[in-house]
Amino acid sequence: MQLYVCYGTFRSPRPGGHPCGNAYRALREAGHDPQVKRAYGLGPLPDFLQSPARRTIKRRTGSSWVPVLVTDQDEWISGSKEIIDWAGAHPAGAASS
Repeated sequence: MQLYVCYGTFRSPRPGGHPCGNAYRALREAGHDPQVKRAYGLGPLPDFLQSPARRTIKRRTGSSWVPVLVTDQDEWISGSKEIIDWAGAHPAGAASS
């Protein structure tokens, strides 16, 4: 399992926290240990200015924004809320994860 993030999984004073960190913590709390991949850059930049990781993300999801989770079944899940929901529904060790 891989989790693409912007620059890290840090906590943020921003209201609601940082989306990448929120997704990472939800996966960890569900018992997962994702490989964190940094997709440096910024979502709204034009494609030619994006990092290779963000170009890959856009090819697979249609968007350059992170966080994005790639499950062991090669399912690409985009967005912190969607990743948090997925982690809650797929705890580590469950037959469907």
